[in-house]
This record gives sequence, C-alpha cells and structure tokens, in this order.
Amino acid sequence: QVQLVESGGGLVQAGGSLRLSCAVSGRTFSSGTMGWFRQAPGNEREFVAGVWWSGGKAYYADFVKGRFTISRDNALNTVWLQMNGLKPEDTAVYYCAASNADGSITSGRLFDHWGQGTQVTVSS
Repeated sequence: QVQLVESGGGLVQAGGSLRLSCAVSGRTFSSGTMGWFRQAPGNEREFVAGVWWSGGKAYYADFVKGRFTISRDNALNTVWLQMNGLKPEDTAVYYCAASNADGSITSGRLFDHWGQGTQVTVSS
C-alpha cells in the first residue's frame, strides 16, 4: 500500500521560508509524477508544483514561480518543496500526491495517492 507522509509545515513570518518533505513508502516510483497541492479554508484545492520521477522535470503554478522549488530523490523516495518569500496568502494545508501518469499534470483527479497534509501558516 502506497503511503505519503508530509512534514515540515509550521508558522512563519511573511518573507520567511519553509521546506516541506514528502516521504513515499510502499512502492518505488521509477516513472510517474509527484505533486504538491494546497487548500486554504473556504477555497478549493489548487495545484502548486509537480516533478517527474524520471528526469526530474519540474513545473509550477504561476503564483509560486520564482519563490518555490520542488525536487525529488529517487533513491530516498522523497520529494521536497522549498518555499521562500512566503506570503500570508500562502497559508493553507499542503498535500503531497503521487500519480502513475507521466507529464506535467495539474489536475488532482489524475493523482492516485495523497498524504494527510501539513499546515503552513504565514503571519503578516
């Protein structure tokens, strides 16, 4: 059974940084896509960033380009989201997700496995 466990969330001041981690167990991915999503209270879940297991191609939502960096380590079966220049509007629960599909996918419906989420709160 595939399990995704996020960590690294917390409270940070505007302009600060956090690094989220997602540890994947139960399967070693040699292909497919990993993604980070977020959901703020009253809002729909939205795509943040994704990375291909094979080749490491990364892609981002426009609102995080230049501030967030997604990376992965195939050997460790781990994905990270480095978040710099955080803004109060980045406050949300952040979810890690795994997809068997290849490509720069952004729809949550194409992701097969999800973590439990980690809270990120950015104070002004």
